[in-house]
Amino acid sequence: MIASWWAGLSLIMKILWGVTLAASLIFIIQSIMTFVGADADTNFDVDVDTSMDGADLSNIEGGSNLYTFRNFVNFLLGFGWSAILLQDNIPSTGLLILVSVIIGVALVAAVMYLFKWLSGMQQSGNINLQKSAAGCEGKVYLTIPAARSGMGKVQITIAGAVREYDAITESEQALKTGSSIRVVDVVDANTLLVEETNTYTI
Repeated sequence: MIASWWAGLSLIMKILWGVTLAASLIFIIQSIMTFVGADADTNFDVDVDTSMDGADLSNIEGGSNLYTFRNFVNFLLGFGWSAILLQDNIPSTGLLILVSVIIGVALVAAVMYLFKWLSGMQQSGNINLQKSAAGCEGKVYLTIPAARSGMGKVQITIAGAVREYDAITESEQALKTGSSIRVVDVVDANTLLVEETNTYTI
């Protein structure tokens, strides 16, 4: 039955179904890993250089940086499922793709706004970053350039919750995504000084 259904699909619908199901599976895995405190983006770092160093990026999924793997997955979810669900209502393939792209972008924007709002709620709580973060351990989320030459991102556990912050390092080598780190000092409300605690492993 499934084989006959699949055989009856057009090439573009087969591609859409494949991409959408793959994105959905990755999203489920990411969600499970997030709940258990793991780094769902390990192995997917493309060394994107964030140009929003002054922005409040802490605790935001994917930060305010648009070009992250999580945001890419969110876009594919919105795009793929929209195209599949609207295919019977929009006969024009070009219009269907356009509408689906708009919905995908809107979903990414909504998720980023949601996590930014949650970030503000968390920061207005009782956590004193200066007292709580020093000595905490975690993982590098986006590669941190060497010798304070740029900013990356880390995820650390504070008060039982996984939180995300901008980070710099004094290390002579860049700290790659997935590296285990320890917080050495708090630079400001959103930025940590970290050091690597062991050799990077995949």
